[in-house]
Amino acid sequence: MLEGKAVIGETDMLQTMQQDAMDLASKALDVFDVTEAIEIARFIKKEFDRMHGPGWQCIVGTDFGSFVTHCCGCFIYFCLGNLAILLFRGSAAPEAHENQFSALEAAKA
Repeated sequence: MLEGKAVIGETDMLQTMQQDAMDLASKALDVFDVTEAIEIARFIKKEFDRMHGPGWQCIVGTDFGSFVTHCCGCFIYFCLGNLAILLFRGSAAPEAHENQFSALEAAKA
C-alpha cells in the first residue's frame, strides 16, 4: 500500500461515495503492486459497480489525460502517492442517442 492520504483533485460525488472510492483504492493497493494499474482499475471498477450499480469506468496510472462525459454526482479524480485514479459513471449526450437511432434506421433501409 502507498503511504499517505488521498488528495482529491476534482469531484462532484457525495462525501460517502468519495470515501468508498478512496477506501477501495487503498484496499486495491493492499492486494496489488502499484505497477499493476490495470488490475487496480479492474478491482475498483467491479467493486463500485457492485456497490453503486453498473456503468462505472476507472482509469489508473501515473501519466494520462482524459476528456469524459459523466453522470452528475458520479465523478472523482484523486491521487494516492504518485498514482492517479479517475473513477466515473459514463453518460451519453442526448444528441448521441438521436444520432445513433438515425444511423440504425438508415442502415436498415
